[in-house]
Amino acid sequence: MSGARDEAGAPSPRSVVELLAQLEELEVDVEKLVTGGDGLARYRGIPIFVPRSVPGDRLRVRLVERRPGYGRAEILEVLVAGSGRRQPPCPHFARCGGCDLQQIEDRLQPELKAASVVETIARLGGLELPPPEVVSGEPWGYRLRTSLHVADGEAGVEVGYHERGSHRLVPVSSCPVLAPQLEAVLPGLPATLPASPPRRIDLAAGDGGSWTAAPVVEGLARGPVERSVGGHTLRYDARTFFQGHGGLLEQLVDRAVGPWQGEAAGELYCGVGLFTLALAGRYRELIAVEGDRIASRYARMNLRRNRIQGVELVTGRVERALERLPHGLDRLLVDPPRTGLGREVRSGVLACRPRRLTYVSCDPPTLARDLRELGAGYRVEQWSVLDLFPQTAHMEVVVQLVPLG
Repeated sequence: MSGARDEAGAPSPRSVVELLAQLEELEVDVEKLVTGGDGLARYRGIPIFVPRSVPGDRLRVRLVERRPGYGRAEILEVLVAGSGRRQPPCPHFARCGGCDLQQIEDRLQPELKAASVVETIARLGGLELPPPEVVSGEPWGYRLRTSLHVADGEAGVEVGYHERGSHRLVPVSSCPVLAPQLEAVLPGLPATLPASPPRRIDLAAGDGGSWTAAPVVEGLARGPVERSVGGHTLRYDARTFFQGHGGLLEQLVDRAVGPWQGEAAGELYCGVGLFTLALAGRYRELIAVEGDRIASRYARMNLRRNRIQGVELVTGRVERALERLPHGLDRLLVDPPRTGLGREVRSGVLACRPRRLTYVSCDPPTLARDLRELGAGYRVEQWSVLDLFPQTAHMEVVVQLVPLG
């Protein structure tokens, strides 16, 4: 091995590959949780990412991936357990890819996940921000939506989730993160499906124990469900996106919409109208944009059912609809998909120059990228992270930005 190092003293990529190629098993100490839910350990300065580990763990691991700058490993043995480690409550956790963090005590998850968001924003966005407000709720039985995979098994049709890192099916008859009415569907679901079933079943929960499924299958509930949030009633179905944590919807809307008000506002990626209905009560005029036709149809229905006026709902690609937004809006709220804002959208937002920009994100890396680019015209005023996805690595982030100067 050459032993070459770069100017910062870290092993060169070639040295990392050569060293890791000589190793199969090693002992490591886990330092912290990183975005994505893996624990970060180091071997001779080389980052080793270990899924389903806990900060403070000392582990015997096997390398399963070797890259020029890092390695990935799987746990063979927990030599010393970190102080937050526990026995995962779900019997499917060892194989199922749906959850990442059941090995960590509920009380510690929001704190560790928030720290990983702060690190990601600093590392990828170049922003040193004050600690965010951290909001958490019920860690079990909270999830309003799920996507189940269907496959033919030895005993017939099987329903479940993909195994972590593969497309192999893990059949499940229970899932303790699901809302009770959704978990109750699981045991009888395989027998309900036809001989040639769909390869995927989406479920969504509403108020009062209601639920719905897509696609349409005889024997499964169909059509819209309703959920009350902040004095408004929202309709949606299993085909549309809706935030997943039933107990934190009002807190999310409160942090995103806030106390601000004015004359004119805009909203991009409005979905079925979760933020739209609240924004409409604070601004005389609102232009809301949604690209998905089913979600847009529900948004229009929700505006009508809640007797809300003064909202222009635009159905179409956000990139094309940006020109509909007047310059100098009092407020613009964006809630993009996991991919974040595209270059064209970022440019359009900067050109629009809203007096307040609210960014709701479910993906810290793309948020960090977008905040770095939006820094040409905006600074972060305040921010919150909400644990909408307990037992998983995901966090929802709400950032309030105001113009520079």
